Amino acid sequence: MTITQLYYVLAVAEHQNFTKAAEKCFVTQPTLSMQIQKLEDELDILIFDRSKKPIELTDVGSKIVNQAKNIVNESYRIQDIVDQQKGYIGGEFKLGIIPTVMPTLLPMFLKTFVKKYPKIKLKIEELTTQEIIQRISKGHLDAAIAATPLQNETIKERVLFFEPFVAYIPKGHKLHTKQKIKTEDLVLDDMLLLEDGHCLRDGIINLCKTNAHLNDKFQLQSGSIETLIKLSNEGLGMTLLPHLHTQDLNAQDKENLHYFEAPSPAREVSLIYHKSELKMQIIEAMQSVISGIIRGAIKFQDVQIISPLAK
Repeated sequence: MTITQLYYVLAVAEHQNFTKAAEKCFVTQPTLSMQIQKLEDELDILIFDRSKKPIELTDVGSKIVNQAKNIVNESYRIQDIVDQQKGYIGGEFKLGIIPTVMPTLLPMFLKTFVKKYPKIKLKIEELTTQEIIQRISKGHLDAAIAATPLQNETIKERVLFFEPFVAYIPKGHKLHTKQKIKTEDLVLDDMLLLEDGHCLRDGIINLCKTNAHLNDKFQLQSGSIETLIKLSNEGLGMTLLPHLHTQDLNAQDKENLHYFEAPSPAREVSLIYHKSELKMQIIEAMQSVISGIIRGAIKFQDVQIISPLAK
């Protein structure tokens, strides 16, 4: 039994197809199939039911896959231990970023980070918070940037910054003439929100101190903050924007921005990772670069952190 064989088994279990698994592993399909067959012969069992389409795990195969995940993940950590001991900052690093942070934060730090740490091979994916948690727990991500706190015992959080919310209130709205607004002014029925699955949506719902129901006149199925702004401009309601999303608005749209009285409601944005993660030298490097850059963009101090979790 070899780690390579277990790696091939995990690939087939994930893709339920030998050809796709071979492509992921950068080997030929016959090579992958032969190694899995050798493992099955050695154990004298069948890991996969090849008669099913797509391929399915046998009962014992499911148990083997669960154990194989632990073995393969731990084998990867041997190199992490060596790199950490040598102070080497390089290698592959898989990073997830939530959709409401990706378009604003990534352009701010990526060029600087890549230039400063050219030996790190970043693989970045835009994922929802729930997808991030699942992938971190399965070892498919090294770290992620998400709204916190997540109250997850297996995940550690390093706070990067606090990002205040800014109200976007179009002309003609009853709150448009107010210079500063309060959280008590917010009415959920009048609030344009992102689709289910976005922690920003849940955070805003938690912020609105009202028992009113969500707007049932129409349903918005969009993950785009830009869409919220356009709908607001059409008189369909107001919305809340994370501070960094206000920086690139045109002059006309900026006239619709209204700030909160202190303490301003804000979201906590953190670098998160599994509690057993060993690529700490890369995590610390990323935290340092982002924290250094963000200081010049967000100067708010008196804030009230809003939970990103649905209640």
